[in-house]
Order: sequence, then structure tokens, then C-alpha cells
Amino acid sequence: MPKPKIAFYWCASCGGCEEAVVDLAEDILGVVEAVDIVLWPVAMDFKKKDVEAMPDKSIVATLFNGAIRTSEQEEMAHLLRRKSQVLIAYGACAQMGGIPSLANQFSRDQLLRFVYEQAPTMADEPKSRPQTSFQNNGHALTLPQFRNVVRSLDQVVEVDYCIPGCPPTPKITKAAVGAVLEGKLPPKGSVLAPDIALCDQCPRKGSKPADLSFTQFKRPHMVKLDPELCFLAQDVVCMGPATRGGCESVCTRGNMPCSGCFGPTSRVRDQGAKMLSSLCANVAAKEEKDITQTLSGIPDPVGTFYRYSLASSLLRRKVDLPIDAKKSS
Repeated sequence: MPKPKIAFYWCASCGGCEEAVVDLAEDILGVVEAVDIVLWPVAMDFKKKDVEAMPDKSIVATLFNGAIRTSEQEEMAHLLRRKSQVLIAYGACAQMGGIPSLANQFSRDQLLRFVYEQAPTMADEPKSRPQTSFQNNGHALTLPQFRNVVRSLDQVVEVDYCIPGCPPTPKITKAAVGAVLEGKLPPKGSVLAPDIALCDQCPRKGSKPADLSFTQFKRPHMVKLDPELCFLAQDVVCMGPATRGGCESVCTRGNMPCSGCFGPTSRVRDQGAKMLSSLCANVAAKEEKDITQTLSGIPDPVGTFYRYSLASSLLRRKVDLPIDAKKSS
């Protein structure tokens, strides 16, 4: 009996999700023994044409990590959706846009101008930018097109399940792969992690105040943090109340506040707005000047509250037409 076919693919992300698969350690041997890996470019030599030649739906499951920023990534998302029975958004970037989607605060032109013309480390007198196509000695050379915005995977193709995290933990990765192989998946659209707030699993939850009254916000690197006291009780922003559990509290156990990489629970529509409204409702000051002074302790609100979820938030930018489509429309 043939083994079920599994694929892994990496788009706009740091590569941590690929490391998370490797972090299965000896458990990965069991996975390799149980499945036939038909695509994993970061670890094995595969060709796009081989995937294109596969029958549609012949891949049992694809773990797709990374956000969508380029035309090539968009093309691969459509290809793997067509070839896969189950498409899983693996990690925060695929699920919500992740850190790459913080670039959505700026236009495509602003980004290209800075990187190729204005960056202090760039010595480019002609002020040239990469071309998407070029003819050289009769050969056509092409590069992927840089899209106008960063998108989460489900903003490009239909996604069956999400595995959250930056990166996902080996524990939930193993559980998810096991559920796929055993055919014990929950209803389509589920996030394959506990649907409870991180605070419920945090070892500091006993010291979380019932009532908060912020007069200031402190940044973690500027204070000596109590390793046992709730971060909110120390006037430090912690995304735990608005973030899904399942990460094994690795950050809070390491004496760092939660930054929100597991995304919201099913009861939260917008993770950043949820946390922001909660904190602001508990600011002690009542006058605008004093409120502004208190909030000055959070110098980067977007990076704090939407570090991983800007692309999928209520604040997301409109997805403009690709440049070529604008010219032809």
C-alpha cells in the first residue's frame, strides 16, 4: 500500500517553521517512515514541474508556511491548493501574515525606494531596481513580481486548517501530523491548538490582578522583571489575555512577556484591537495629556499589538491590483 504523500513549502518567513519540523528530532523519523515527502525544497531536491505533473488532490496534506508577498509565492499557493487534499497554514506568517506583514504599513514604492535607493548601506548611483523580465543573448530572464501587500495564505487560497506559532511547537506539529495521518481532524477551518487564552496556561496566572490601573507602561529591556509575577502587574504589556494557548508558555517561562504569535482564540475577531481596548480601558489617567503620557510607554503600537496579525486584522490594507493588471485594465 503506497504511503500518503506529504508536502512542505516555505514562502515569506524567517525559516523558523522549517526548523520546527526538524525540531521533531527522533519523531521526524517516524513521520518520514509513515509518509512519502513529495516536496520539501529547503531539505530535499524537488522540481516544480514534478509537482505540476502530479494528479490533483494526490498530496494528502501540505504544511505551507510563510506569508504571500510575491507572484511566485502566490502561484505556488494555488498550485499546492490544487494538488492537496488538505492545505494547512503552518505558523503565524501563513495564518495571519506574521512579521512580514508589518511591511503593510508602507506602500510598495516606499519599500523599493528605501531598499534600492535610500538605505545607508546601498551604493547604487543609477538608482536601479530589480526588473521582472530581461533579455540577455536571446534568453528571457525573469524575477517574481513584488506584490503591493503581504497577505496571509487564506487571503489567496482556501485553507483547511491552521497550526499557529512563531514557530509552532514540536508538540502541536506532531499532534497535527498525527491527526492528518489517522484521519482524526476536527471540523474544517479549525486552528489545531487549544482554544483557550494563554493566561490559562501561564505559570504566573495566580498573580494576575483582578483589577488593573495603569499609570505607566514599561518596556521589558528597561526594567528588572520579577520571574514569578504577572507581567501586567509589573506594567509590562503582555499579549497573553488576547492570545491562544498551546505554546507551552515558553516566553513567559523564560521571563519575557507573550508577544502574541499563536494568534487569537475563536472568540476574538481582532487580536490587536482586543488587547489594545483592554489596556486602554484600564489606564488610570482621565485627562488627554496624562493619557498620552501613559501610552508613550508603548512607542510602537502596531508592532506591539499586531506583530503577527496585521495582514489579517481589521486594519489591513486593501489588496491593490498587480501593476500589470492595472496597465491592462
